[in-house]
Amino acid sequence: MRPSVLAAAALLVLAPAVPVIAPAVPAYAADSAPVRPGLFLTVSGSENTWIRGVKLHCTPKPARPHPKAEAACAALDAARGDLGALADQPLRCTKLYDPVTVSASGTHRGRPIGWHKTYSNLCVMKADTGPVFDF
Repeated sequence: MRPSVLAAAALLVLAPAVPVIAPAVPAYAADSAPVRPGLFLTVSGSENTWIRGVKLHCTPKPARPHPKAEAACAALDAARGDLGALADQPLRCTKLYDPVTVSASGTHRGRPIGWHKTYSNLCVMKADTGPVFDF
């Protein structure tokens, strides 16, 4: 018999003898805390030399403070909430390296989202994310 088969058999035999310990996390742990609707979006410059952020509300309808809320919500809906699948915008960008990092956290249409990505410059970021991070 192979060693891996012996090890699996031993685990099956010993499993009933191991007591099950309930997790010591209370029922009201942080994971079950209510999440406020909407996405908090940030854009930050190289080495965090600058940062800006805005809240995007799409439910029940697009609303401020995001300056392009309607277009941003439409782009997110088209990508089914997947920020990595946003439609590219036709922009001509330079190859200048001045990195920007974007992040999104919160919910979109009830689905939790946590996402971030670094782009080589602001133009490339706008071309890849469209109106979502254009604030």
